[in-house]
Order: sequence, then C-alpha cells, then structure tokens
Amino acid sequence: MKRGSAFTGELPRGCELCEKGAKLVLLVTGRCARRCWYCPLSLAKKGRDVFFANEKMISRLPEAVEEARLIDALGTGITGGDPMLAMSRTVRSIKALKRAFGDEHHVHLYTSTADVRAVRRVARAGLDEIRFHPPVRLWKRLRSTLFAEAIAESKQEGMAAGIELPAIPRKKDDLSAVVSFASSVDLDFVNLNELEFSETNWKALRSFGMGTRDDVSAGVDGSEAVAMELLEDPHTVSLHYCSSGFKDGVQLRNRIGRRARNVQKAHEIVSADSTLIKGVIETENIQGAMARLRDEYEVPEQLMWYDRDRNRLEVAAWVLEDLASELALDAYIVEEYPTADRLEVERRPLMPR
Repeated sequence: MKRGSAFTGELPRGCELCEKGAKLVLLVTGRCARRCWYCPLSLAKKGRDVFFANEKMISRLPEAVEEARLIDALGTGITGGDPMLAMSRTVRSIKALKRAFGDEHHVHLYTSTADVRAVRRVARAGLDEIRFHPPVRLWKRLRSTLFAEAIAESKQEGMAAGIELPAIPRKKDDLSAVVSFASSVDLDFVNLNELEFSETNWKALRSFGMGTRDDVSAGVDGSEAVAMELLEDPHTVSLHYCSSGFKDGVQLRNRIGRRARNVQKAHEIVSADSTLIKGVIETENIQGAMARLRDEYEVPEQLMWYDRDRNRLEVAAWVLEDLASELALDAYIVEEYPTADRLEVERRPLMPR
C-alpha cells in the first residue's frame, strides 16, 4: 500500500473506507479506564469527557451528522478514550448515523473494554465492526481473559471483530502471541499501528529509550520493522500494518479533500494538497475595504467574504495579488486546511506592515 502500509489476507472494511477518506472520526469521549503509557491522544482530549466530529468539538449529534455530510462519509469510526465509558452517547451516535445515512453506513468502534454486556449493547444498536485493544500485560495470555469472551460475543452478534494494537519495538514475542490467539479464535483481522510520538506520550517513550525513525517523522524507530516481520511470519489471520505516513499522507489528505469540495467558496482555490488558498485583508474598516473593492475596482461580491469569526476580509487570491500594492492594507495569501478548525498552513505577506 501507499506510504509504507501493508496487509495480508483481507483489509478490514473500516480500513478500506479510511483509506478513501470516507470515514467520519467520532470521538465520543476522551475518558478511558486504562492508563496505556503509549497513548497518543492530545491534551485537549485525553482524560476529558469531550465530543469531537473530526476536528470539530461538538455538543449535539446533528453536528456529527452534518460533519459526516461535509466529507460525504460512507462510514464512521467511533473512538476515544474508550467509547464504552460513554455508552449512552455511543449507542445514540450509532443509531443517529444509521438513521441519517442508512444501514449501509459502516460504523466501527475501538475499545479496551472486555464487557460482554457492553459488546452486546453496541452490536444491537447497529455496530458493524469492533476493534479490541487489550493492555500489553495481557497480550501473551488472551485466551484466559475476559477479552476471549467479549470476542466470542462479538462474533455471536454478527459483527466483524479484530484486535488493534501499536507495533511496539522489542515486543515481537508478545505481538506474535496476539496474532496466534487471533488465528485460533478465527478473528477477522489484527491491525498494527506504527507507534508515534505525541505531546502526551513522548516522555514515556523516551524513558524506554525510544527515538524517531528519522528527522521528519513522529514514528518510533523500530516500530515498522517489527510490524513487517510479523506480516512475513506464517499466520492465518488477516494482518494489517498502518504507518503514520499513511494516516497523514493518504487517509487525512483524502478526507480533507472530500471536505474541501463541499465547503469551498467562490473566492477559494483547492490546492493539490486539498488545502484552501485565499487572499486575506486585515483592517479595522472591513466594510470600507469591501466597498472600495466593489466600487473602485469592480470586484464581484462573490469573490469577497467577510469572515466574522476572525474579523477579516477574504478575497480571491488572484484578485488580491493584483490589487494589494494599490490598497496599502495588510494583505496576505493564506493556505489553510478545509477542516472545522481551519488550521493555517502558510501565510505569505503581499505588502509588509
């Protein structure tokens, strides 16, 4: 696959849709009963009872449905924290998405909970695929844990079921035990994610002597190597390795590309990287600047937009580049993501302050 990812057997349906950028990422809570030292969840979410649809913090389910529409979502990945700790919200989310988009809208969920009753409840709400995340200390003895019962219940309820774990360097024996267990209970897949440095786990990773694999990646050195060794070893379960480069360079890029096409305004350009490029004027007299552009320079109104949230005037980049020197205002060409947070990637001044 692209960007170093690889799989054997069949790719899980949830992963197929993620690759297309067609999955809404719905974080129903940042709370989790586990304290995994490698957890990469951000400070804004980790341990907090927050609700996010992709990059947007939300409070109501209709906002999640709208975000799914904006990326033409074919499915949703429900994540956390642990979604099972916000069971009511999780069940309502599954039902709302199925109601809005139909039964063909594929929903998968990640959990570190091995509660049979919880598994049964999400299955009967309409969940299509469940991904278990047992703690490291159990990887070599899963057969004698509650996870074995939870997996059996998942299959009994008709869901696709798998295990998803980080590919931790120097843990090949433990990971091999997981793959053997998955094969023995006829699991649908095992997913291995490249272990990554984040703002919340870097101290723990450093304490174990880990470093990044190169100067431009957050991926941990040795994580990909152990995953590839496991893919090459004999096994019968479908095995999938997802690299950090794949998440950013393929999944995220495809998802924001889908959103860009739906949120693009007449004055914005969608770049080859699926970002939005526009001109920006910053002034205390926005209405005056708009009137001047319209009356003096005959700029069509559809090529201007007053961004009230950030109190700035946006203008088509090709227009502002021609007029900036005459306007004598603070003007820039701005590139930003088409996501709800509208993260700015680059800003190029057209006239120095």
